[in-house]
Amino acid sequence: MTLPHPAAPNGPVDGPRRVLDVGGTQVTLLGTAHVSRRSAEEVRETIERDAPDAVAIELDAGRYAALDDAKAFARLDLLDAWRQKKLGMVAVSLALGAFQQRLADQLGIEPGAEMRAAIAASKARGARLWLVDRDLGTTLRRVVANVPWWQRATLLAGVVGSVLNRQPVAESEIERLKEGDVLASTFAEFAEDEARIFEPLIAERDRYMALRLRQELAAAEATGSRPSSVLVVIGAGHLAGLAAALEEPDEGPEANRERLVALRTTPKPGAWQRYAPWALVALVLTGFAIGFAREPDLGWRLLLDWTILNGGLAGLGVAIALGHPLTVLATALAAPFTSLNPFVGAGFVAAGVELALRRPRVGDLAALRRDVTVPKGWWTNRAARTLLVFALATLGSVIGTYAGGFRIAERLLN
Repeated sequence: MTLPHPAAPNGPVDGPRRVLDVGGTQVTLLGTAHVSRRSAEEVRETIERDAPDAVAIELDAGRYAALDDAKAFARLDLLDAWRQKKLGMVAVSLALGAFQQRLADQLGIEPGAEMRAAIAASKARGARLWLVDRDLGTTLRRVVANVPWWQRATLLAGVVGSVLNRQPVAESEIERLKEGDVLASTFAEFAEDEARIFEPLIAERDRYMALRLRQELAAAEATGSRPSSVLVVIGAGHLAGLAAALEEPDEGPEANRERLVALRTTPKPGAWQRYAPWALVALVLTGFAIGFAREPDLGWRLLLDWTILNGGLAGLGVAIALGHPLTVLATALAAPFTSLNPFVGAGFVAAGVELALRRPRVGDLAALRRDVTVPKGWWTNRAARTLLVFALATLGSVIGTYAGGFRIAERLLN
């Protein structure tokens, strides 16, 4: 149910907003422009004026900690991330942050200013603070899962390209950011198919935030402290979708919990995606077998082509990242084999060797978030360079796999 818009006694309302009745609680959705200084001021003024019992913000626990704690990255353990195979997510997160910082530097606005304003104002007023957005890592995994496997190398190349791009952000992109979602707009900087990223980046998060709000309200009601008013601070691009989700009938705590679990789970790949890597391995090995069966010299040429293209391009990626010479050598030797093993990638091997040879220093981690906003920082900061080694080794191996496969087919067909 949409309530009449309350009059603003301290001046006109700048950002779009909706006022809803959610189970007897007045929920005000305030749409902000992530690149507008005025949005931060409006958030502060709204909290001071309306004194909501609770403030919900478009952040998850990880992003909140990074926003609230400037030294969060100094405690990052890349070795743990490597062991858990999370280096890709760390690299993408930093690339996204680098783009947002580039935008902030261009416009003179600190990233997350409106969220910082909401946090500070809610604490000053003694209001409850709710983090209602989905974990960024989960969102990124669902984005990748929603992109066809043959387009993922393009997405990775786009991420790497965005890191090296120092051109000013286009005016059209800035205008879209004022109306949309900063995460989706950042991804759109290097994503070919925006339709593929809209569902996990926008639509799913609208539904997720609606469910989290209902969950917080139900938990408060269970303790006899249900708030009479809640202010929800979100990007303007989420306002319509979140309002629509909140206006749907509440299916109850159990159903809401199940839907939240579903939105937190990375979807299992389809049969084609599960078997495609093994099919590729089978085709390459079959090519070798056919080559040796025809003529031993042909078989050895096929093996040599595969080794040079796959190992050479993966090693070249590490060399471009200025990885340690032993990392270059190890990656070049491992890539022809890792490409035939869907469980271990060349980037994983490269990052592990680089970490063993050049463990990031405390100063590298402390300066990581700022260093990655300029291309030079990805090469001079040991932590960032390890991530670049991982990304470029992976990209080189993927290109080498395709090139090697085509080369084998070409030799066999001639």
